[in-house]
Amino acid sequence: MQYYVYIVRCGDDTLYTGITTDMERRLRQHNGELLGGAVYTRSRRPVTIQYVEMVSDRASAQSREAIIKALSKEDKMRLIIDTRA
Repeated sequence: MQYYVYIVRCGDDTLYTGITTDMERRLRQHNGELLGGAVYTRSRRPVTIQYVEMVSDRASAQSREAIIKALSKEDKMRLIIDTRA
């Protein structure tokens, strides 16, 4: 099963990092169109996808998520900008 590690920008300009197997469904959950989504994003809608990385398994996705979450906001922004270039 394919996993995605992602960063979304919230309506209050904060960043949220997570993992999923279905990016479209997860974005809809974060934006309140479907049940689910993180408590963090619930009060910070709308959210928009800023970064997505495909990973081959759950363990790798969780490891990469932890690495990204540990980055400063500035470093996360650099990651986002570098992937768009």
